[in-house]
Amino acid sequence: MALKITSKIVDYAVVKPDEPAKAPEPAAPTYVEMHEKLKRPEFLEGSTYKIKTPTSEHAIYVTINDVVLNPGSDHETRRPFEIFINSKNMEHYQWISALTLIISAVFRKGGDCTFLVEELNSVFDPKGGYMKRGGRWMPSLVAEIGDVLEQHLKRIGMLEDEMDEHQRAYLEQKRAEFLSASAPAQAAADCDDSAEAYPAGAQMCGKCHTKAAVQMDGCLTCLACGDSKCG
Repeated sequence: MALKITSKIVDYAVVKPDEPAKAPEPAAPTYVEMHEKLKRPEFLEGSTYKIKTPTSEHAIYVTINDVVLNPGSDHETRRPFEIFINSKNMEHYQWISALTLIISAVFRKGGDCTFLVEELNSVFDPKGGYMKRGGRWMPSLVAEIGDVLEQHLKRIGMLEDEMDEHQRAYLEQKRAEFLSASAPAQAAADCDDSAEAYPAGAQMCGKCHTKAAVQMDGCLTCLACGDSKCG
């Protein structure tokens, strides 16, 4: 059988009849990355977050489903795949439906989707924001959806928490000192007495917009983010 050589010969070798043929080199493993053509698996793991605003009697539930890429390998990653927002309140149905479609499309496009947090957090309601339970101010409902997204991205490792363990331990210590030094106050019936609540009478922090700034050691210190007027 004759073979036509169309390219320039740069090297050659003679194969002996008794020499075993070389086994082909194994192909390099391929790893799947997030892209818009990735088909939705039959099963997705997700988390549901509850948003309760003082502007509505009905809660809003945000569900974010994740896809696990390259499971069982060193390149296993968990990425958000889709988002659903549901509520009995139909007042915001149109723009919430549009928002879920757009955010889900950004998730499936691949690449860095963490920019969504900053974009959503920068949306301000022209009617004014509201104070959520725990003493944190939210500029809008869209911003709180962005806050939920930020929590989720931190949970799956796509965003790093700005505060390390040592800073958290320091703030917990300062909070305990403040609570032990001040007289216990009677909590209101609708007050959030969870771990996210801060001492009564705390001022608004200009950095994280949380009512968690207290006077300690002659300095106004935020028990939420650690911001201090003393530097």
